[in-house]
Amino acid sequence: MHPPRRKLWETTENGEFAAAQPDDRKPAFLGVRGCDLAALGVLGRVLGNRIRPFIVAVDCTEPGGLCFCASMGTGPGVRGGYDVALTERIDDSGHWFLATAGSEAGERILATVARREASSDEVAAALRDVTAAGGRMGRAMPELDLRELLRDSRTAQRWNDVADRCLTCGNCTMVCPTCFCTTTEDVTDLTGDHAERWEHWASCFEVDFSYLHGGSVRTSAASRYRQWLTHKLGAWHDQFGESGCVGCGRCIAWCPVGIDITTEMAALAAERSADDVDV
Repeated sequence: MHPPRRKLWETTENGEFAAAQPDDRKPAFLGVRGCDLAALGVLGRVLGNRIRPFIVAVDCTEPGGLCFCASMGTGPGVRGGYDVALTERIDDSGHWFLATAGSEAGERILATVARREASSDEVAAALRDVTAAGGRMGRAMPELDLRELLRDSRTAQRWNDVADRCLTCGNCTMVCPTCFCTTTEDVTDLTGDHAERWEHWASCFEVDFSYLHGGSVRTSAASRYRQWLTHKLGAWHDQFGESGCVGCGRCIAWCPVGIDITTEMAALAAERSADDVDV
């Protein structure tokens, strides 16, 4: 829904500008978990996506070690925005799925497959397994006002600590399902007769991301990590009315030095508490 690279416009043979033709094909996503379903909703509101995909979502009954969607309110069960929701079941009767339609399109799809009505016991058992998964998350975000914490922690020592480890590689922004920053690039052919403008992903960890006339605003690793985390968990609420983090854990998994967003928030909270005691 937010491609890493797309053409915006190009020049024609007679020198006129022509907008790139949009891809109006309707995508279908199979096996979307609660965190990514929430991320699709976030991107849809931020980017104003015109095309709604067909979504077959799946409840999580076995979370991963880096998951913390339960503490972000996005899982482990899917919470709407799907066409069909599945809950995997393995019991004495075999391997099957409890299916729920979330739209008319979903109802039409389910009407084409062999199925039977689920019993109340089967529905209850599935719900218990999904609820239990919420208590087995490998991570958890601190239970406090994250916006307030980040506002109070602008000068925290922890930013320098994380900067000593952070490579500012931008991996976390590239794998985050809600990051949406872009930049543009103009290219021409060797003759100079044809030009194109392309949009591609950018990262707030790049030195030139904050470049203004005269230089970059955020030159240190500490300031760039603080910008990313403060926007993701703090200012995002002011802009879009919700958190920019869905608890998927990808930023932890893909960080080359193992920086953990939940650990960093807990450390900021601990530093603020220590400062309050010192005062």
